[in-house]
Amino acid sequence: METKDHFEWGNVRLVPVVHNRVEFALEVRRQFASFEPDIVAIEYPPTIGQKAVEGIKRLPHLSVVYYEEDDHTFIYLPLEPTDGQVEAARLALSENLPIHFIDRDTEGYPIDRTPMPDPYSIMRVGYWRYCHSYLETYPEGLHSPQDQLRERTMAYHLQQLNKEGKRVLFVGGLAHLPGLLRYLDKPQVQVIGRKRRGRVMLAHLHRESSREIMTEIPLFAALYERFRGDSAVAEPDRLEAIDQLIDRASRNHLKKNKEEVTVSQLRIFNRFVLNYALLSGFLAPDLYQILVAARGAVDDNFAYEVWDVATEYPWQMESPGLPVLRLRGKDLFLDQKRIRFHRHFRRLRRRLVPVPIKGRQKERFPGEWKRAFKGYSICSYQPEDIVIEGFGDYLKKRALKEKSEEQSRIVPFVSSMMDGIDIRETLRNWQEATIYVRENIPLKGKVGSVVVIFDPDLPDADGQEGFPWRVTWLGEHNQESDMAFYSTPAGEVVVGPGISRCQYGGFMLTFPPLRVYDIWKDSFFDFAGNKPERLLLAALDYSVERHVAYVAPAPPSFLCTSFASRMGKKIIYLPIGMFSPITLKKIRQFHVLDGHPVRQYAGRYI
Repeated sequence: METKDHFEWGNVRLVPVVHNRVEFALEVRRQFASFEPDIVAIEYPPTIGQKAVEGIKRLPHLSVVYYEEDDHTFIYLPLEPTDGQVEAARLALSENLPIHFIDRDTEGYPIDRTPMPDPYSIMRVGYWRYCHSYLETYPEGLHSPQDQLRERTMAYHLQQLNKEGKRVLFVGGLAHLPGLLRYLDKPQVQVIGRKRRGRVMLAHLHRESSREIMTEIPLFAALYERFRGDSAVAEPDRLEAIDQLIDRASRNHLKKNKEEVTVSQLRIFNRFVLNYALLSGFLAPDLYQILVAARGAVDDNFAYEVWDVATEYPWQMESPGLPVLRLRGKDLFLDQKRIRFHRHFRRLRRRLVPVPIKGRQKERFPGEWKRAFKGYSICSYQPEDIVIEGFGDYLKKRALKEKSEEQSRIVPFVSSMMDGIDIRETLRNWQEATIYVRENIPLKGKVGSVVVIFDPDLPDADGQEGFPWRVTWLGEHNQESDMAFYSTPAGEVVVGPGISRCQYGGFMLTFPPLRVYDIWKDSFFDFAGNKPERLLLAALDYSVERHVAYVAPAPPSFLCTSFASRMGKKIIYLPIGMFSPITLKKIRQFHVLDGHPVRQYAGRYI
């Protein structure tokens, strides 16, 4: 019955698989090509065969066969392209071969929790050794009465098909292999069981459900589907697919959050996820382990991008022509692990009286909000205006303080204590037995404008910019500053109806308001070499005070310092590294609303 590299009995070749794993679907394709069967038999009961074939023909669109048992329990069978049985049926349909469903329809079947080796190991040790290791570990197979009846039923049908003298390819669960090998060597009689089942239904799987219940990572399933549809595409490899996943998530993270995933973070991620998988007894990590590692190595925003890319299955339909079914993990008795993405933190005091909260609206289809965002009459989100104004006031005080400390002088004590004893200088010169005192020289003038540069955004070789949107906003009342900034475009990332999330590349604040002409169109500043210079020149020009605070990764250019000198003003440079990265991250993100009416509900989404 056993040969060097496959299992055979008579004219029947048995291809045991671990269900819904790409590695075994690939093995089914190889054995189908080498064996060239005349008949394909799979481990589905004939009572659902017709609906299963209809669902398999719909692939790559996902379908679910479902029915109700006598005790009113609903049974759901998702048809995934990565299952070996489904692949065998698809190959048979493509070759116009007959398909036989030879399993027994059994109600109340218990969930099988038999541990299996990591399916990825067959990519290294081979399919034959994998199956033999299972036979050596579980030589007796499954012992429950339901399993014995199912295996006797399948053995009987295989014996009948063998009598036809045609090559039969059987694809079924690896857990049933020991029992089948035992029963095929003995003549079997047909087992009594259900022959028909009423109200077997077929439904289209909802897009959100595919993100939750697919056994394989949906991205990996999509890669496999592209492979089987295009002979030029290489066989998908699980570890390579994870590398592609992280690469795409990193690009999305940079695009949406303007934060680059560093090499050190990727190194930590790879070490974390590998060790996590090995501790769990696997060679390759599952999606939960990938998400935990992504959150630990980077942050929740990056973990969300990883989840979003990993769970996207592209073959979804708005009008599938079938009932649409939404399933959750518990409907299929999946032992799921949950992970929550804390993308925004809010500290709220627990109230003694419950406060009613209106539910957040969701998109009816992907991209609905982005399509509806027009941007004809934009405005800011007022709570963020308060934060940015407060940060601007803080920078003005900080700049004056830093400049005052630079102008202070330390002298030996003679007759006056001046502004107090300088302990550091006194201790440094202790051997001289001299006391040093500090004299603070008041700084004349105030700070009239503030410029903050997060990213100079110099164009690359192709002239592309990361922050191409350039806007000048006037204050809405006498408590607000006029503002000019460059950022990511409004409407690129839409988080709610009429609500777009953006990130500053840099901004300028000047007070009092209602004085600034659009600096990006003002030809007076055309001699500026880049966007940071233009903001700083405008801040100098519009400042009614003598000083301008400039926060940036690099000091102001000679062009700007020369311009300030000719105007009789001074630039106070503060390195951006002296401020908290967490604070800067909160300041850098802002939201643009598609009209003033959006302010009424924007707080639900921001």
